[in-house]
Amino acid sequence: MDIEYVLPQDIEARSMEIIEAELGEIILPEKVAPIVKRVIHTSADFEYARTLCFSEDAVSSALQALQQGATIVTDTNMGLMGINSAGVQQLGCQKYCFMADAEVAKKAKEKGTTRAMAAIDKACHITTPLIFAIGNAPTALLRLEEHIKCGRIKPALIIGVPVGFVNVVAAKERIMQCGVPFIVARGRKGGSPIAAAICNALIYMLTRKTK
Repeated sequence: MDIEYVLPQDIEARSMEIIEAELGEIILPEKVAPIVKRVIHTSADFEYARTLCFSEDAVSSALQALQQGATIVTDTNMGLMGINSAGVQQLGCQKYCFMADAEVAKKAKEKGTTRAMAAIDKACHITTPLIFAIGNAPTALLRLEEHIKCGRIKPALIIGVPVGFVNVVAAKERIMQCGVPFIVARGRKGGSPIAAAICNALIYMLTRKTK
């Protein structure tokens, strides 16, 4: 196979051209296309073009929240590091992962829960618009469902893309019934890089005017 020579600054644009071509007959709605393409760009997995599910208000709610200085809460430090810091700063937003927080570890031990659940409990006290980017822990989604149903929290967006086998599919399906904006990867696939990619796609919609 021949090598394609592409300037470093043009690699991303060329990758997006390839993705667009290989999507073939799949037509993505305009408002979600940048998100789906960024996820495919991150994973090289075209199945996401069919399995990523969006609530009707997901994109508009997320963009409004970001413009209002949202806080993005992730369930892994990998996801946290993958979210574009310059874009977050440009928008006046914040990003956090509470999984290594000493208070969270203590609360999880006392209550016999996972750290992911205790981290969600901590996030409930944040007063800015909230975007949750869950790429690892289905228990985080289940705790979010509990808080939402009890009226303790109403996120601007839940990104539900945990990867794995135990309770992953069920947790994703349940979060889509909570009445809050969501972007969910149906099935077992997902992961922290996917959660970060979705966040970045939303951020770039506001900070990269030509993209």
